[in-house]
Amino acid sequence: MARVNDILRGHKDRTNPQTQVGLWLEFRGLIDQDPVLRRTFGVQAILYGLAYEGRKAEDGPGPAWIPSPETIRTSHLGSIMRERHLGSYAELHRWSTEHREDFWSEMIKRLGIVFRKKPERILEPTADLTHADWLPGASLNIAESCFGAEPGKTAIVYASEATPKLRRVTYRELHGLAARVANGMSDIGTQPGDRVALYLPMTPESVAIYLGVILAGACVVGIADASAPADFEKRSRIAGAKLVFTVDAYLRDGKEHPVYAKVIAAHGPPAVVLGADPETPVRTTRPKDLAWTDFLGDKKTFDAVPCQPSDPTTILFSSGTTKDPKAIPWTHTTPIKAAADAYLHHDVGPEDVLAWPTSFGWMMGPWLTYASLVNRATMALYVGGTNRRAFGEFVSEAGVTMLGVVPKLVRVWKLEETMDGLDWSRIQRFSSTAEPSTPDEMLYLMSLAGYKPVIEYCGGTEIGGGYITGTMVQPCAPSTFTTAAMGLDFVILEDGQVSERGELFLIPPSIGFSNDLLNYDHFEEYFDHVPAGPNGERLRRHGDQVERLGGGFYRHRGRVDDMINLNGVKTSAEEIRSVIGTELVTDSKPISVDTDASGQHKLVVYAVPRDLRLLTSLDLPERLRMQFQRDIKERLNPLLAHVEEVVLVPELPQAGPGKTKTMQELRRDYETRGRKIEHR
Repeated sequence: MARVNDILRGHKDRTNPQTQVGLWLEFRGLIDQDPVLRRTFGVQAILYGLAYEGRKAEDGPGPAWIPSPETIRTSHLGSIMRERHLGSYAELHRWSTEHREDFWSEMIKRLGIVFRKKPERILEPTADLTHADWLPGASLNIAESCFGAEPGKTAIVYASEATPKLRRVTYRELHGLAARVANGMSDIGTQPGDRVALYLPMTPESVAIYLGVILAGACVVGIADASAPADFEKRSRIAGAKLVFTVDAYLRDGKEHPVYAKVIAAHGPPAVVLGADPETPVRTTRPKDLAWTDFLGDKKTFDAVPCQPSDPTTILFSSGTTKDPKAIPWTHTTPIKAAADAYLHHDVGPEDVLAWPTSFGWMMGPWLTYASLVNRATMALYVGGTNRRAFGEFVSEAGVTMLGVVPKLVRVWKLEETMDGLDWSRIQRFSSTAEPSTPDEMLYLMSLAGYKPVIEYCGGTEIGGGYITGTMVQPCAPSTFTTAAMGLDFVILEDGQVSERGELFLIPPSIGFSNDLLNYDHFEEYFDHVPAGPNGERLRRHGDQVERLGGGFYRHRGRVDDMINLNGVKTSAEEIRSVIGTELVTDSKPISVDTDASGQHKLVVYAVPRDLRLLTSLDLPERLRMQFQRDIKERLNPLLAHVEEVVLVPELPQAGPGKTKTMQELRRDYETRGRKIEHR
């Protein structure tokens, strides 16, 4: 404490934003030197708050990480700035949006995208912006761009809850296995253009299957292995899957999770079935199904099928919160967006090891594949419970340099202190996506690796990556973004007018933006009844709420679908959730409901108790209700501080990995629950 007071006495004007940054950096030095402080996040959070005490709103939130001149100089963004003689990141971003063909041409060159026939130009100038035509005249197979690294370099490092010993797969081995998959597909009669489902966790074999399907000119249908049989049936039917690759069962959180049985229950298409150990033959149930060991041939080379840039490679699904999920095709150009975002905003290069718990049923599965392999980096894959310490030990042992998370996972780590004390010194940055985070959660995450930055990264399946993000050349304030992604821009509108807070609209075109949907009208979903931009731009709907803060920062305020209006005060479910944290619950989701058909909405909070034995508690809901009301009154707005009810649930209903269902869905759940109670 004496040293803290000495540091404070050395800074007279503690309201100056630069003084505050300097104060935090001194506190950081103190934390680094003191083993006890390093293990005590609560004290670190107090020091962070002390450093930025009294900070003015126009200065923005306090940065917890500042890039060094060396970090900026050696970054990919810094390299491009020097080559283009640009003095700032803002100038570089402006160049990328004002000269989009030049920007994407530069990225295609830097990423080493492989063409069978080079494009006539980057963007067809006569095409409608709602249906942009990228790389006209080109012929390519994007999977070929995933094997540019030295063949002996490690492509994947893998472990699982069942088999924790690390397994390494080289680029040569991965390429050979993908070729065997492509040959196996030809042997059983699969044709270019056919749809092939992947319904299994993310392993070296599933990455090879994913790339092999694309090498063969077919199209992957990504379905999360946690999906129920009905969801699998719906997605495979919408996409027209003719074949499915699946796994018999695997271990997660100490339990065996059968997957092949769900294919059978859903009357799914013919299946190729892997065992928990891919080398061990499995017994299939249906005559039309094949064991993985019988499917694979021996030939380790395959001449990739050349495709058009607009041909689909992957069909991914939105969460389907209010109706059937949108089936969104990724083409052979979409991965360029994913790989470019990794190269530019996450500064991924050949020396990196990337871990991001995910699967091919979520866009981050393909994203991680291209982000890693096109950039000649290494993927770190783990199958098992990521809320357990064993996952953190894997991150350490695998030498992960970039760890991707969803905020709800960090929430559990912080509450349970799961990852405290692990050696994560090789991590150079984190990335967070899927849902809005809170500053306390992200500051905690940064602390686990000695205050490395968190690249907040928000986008969508239908844009192939992010639209708003952070970078390694800008300061990182926990839970904030710093820039629109390179090559695109956006506007924030409220009631059709430019605003500091409101609904975000994208300004097309960009490589990665979808042009089609399988089961909905694409124009109607993204462009119909969308206002023009401030300069008459054609805008594209995305459905997120964003707030522009001081200091060049942005904060995500949740989905437009999650807007809450109580007593004439507008806010978001996420903003309320961020102020009602308590040690008694691991997560919560506020919703507004019309409980008596009066048209007046009231606030209901779904909450997950930390101790699941309290799910049947009669007094905990009332205790939480009173506490949440106090939190909202003191930390947000007294006009919002009336909580009608707290509903205890074992987990928040999910609309996708890391994503809670929207308010509309939870409203229906709440209404259904009320009807069930009435009929008892």
